[in-house]
Amino acid sequence: MAYKTILTVLTRPSQIPQLDDAAELAVREDGHLEILCLGVDPSQTGYYFPGGTPYVFQDAIDTAMAETGELEQKVREHLAGVSDLRWSVESAVVQVGSISGLVGMKARFADVTVLARPYGEDAPGEAEAVTEAALFEGACPVLVLPGTGLPPQPPQRVMIAWNQSAEALAAVRRALPLLKAAQSVEITVIDPRRSDPERSDPGGALAQMLTRHGIRVEIAVLARTAPAISDEIARRAAEIDADLIVMGAYGHSRFRQAILGGATRNMLEKTKVPVLMAR
Repeated sequence: MAYKTILTVLTRPSQIPQLDDAAELAVREDGHLEILCLGVDPSQTGYYFPGGTPYVFQDAIDTAMAETGELEQKVREHLAGVSDLRWSVESAVVQVGSISGLVGMKARFADVTVLARPYGEDAPGEAEAVTEAALFEGACPVLVLPGTGLPPQPPQRVMIAWNQSAEALAAVRRALPLLKAAQSVEITVIDPRRSDPERSDPGGALAQMLTRHGIRVEIAVLARTAPAISDEIARRAAEIDADLIVMGAYGHSRFRQAILGGATRNMLEKTKVPVLMAR
């Protein structure tokens, strides 16, 4: 099992470092890199003078198309000299409300989507919507890079944030190629409850499953001392010098089809370590 179709979504020229990371992963995995240059038309009906809306819409679309064409050209020029990479690029323009449908459709047929952290001063405004779309609409694992680049090859130490949920287990299964290559893996369980399915042996069944794959596994059961679980995860990752965190992604909303839940959002805001998320 390996990542043979790797997707990355670009909306700004400033995301070229994200492209480089995705390209490096594709070379490592001997896979194919699919690049989607996405132009976002932010216009919404109802905000313009009577009779002027069609003209404003057309102007916004024309601008987005021109910017996306320039971005695609930059991508082609940037990758032109890379001889050991198989890649393809396409561009599209969508309105904000249509991001989830298009990105989700592309991510559905990818093994992993590589994206930069969707929060921070340098993050594009549509970055969160792109991340949500890949995770929830595309049901694709997302490797979120906080600006530190890819984990080393092979990963030195991987931390699994384990809470016995279906989402966390899905993330572990999607991360198997990386876990098998890692020198060591820690299953980190924070403040397990007696009512949890694993009861007196938190992480035990997962450790057994991974051991059968030839993965060297340790279990750490920690008491919760910080207000947020994400703080505990980030602190433990720093303590063990993890170079990758694997965890489930959670979404809850009555009003949107997919939205990052509080634990997921907090983790992506604070992490300084690459995170592989799935659900």
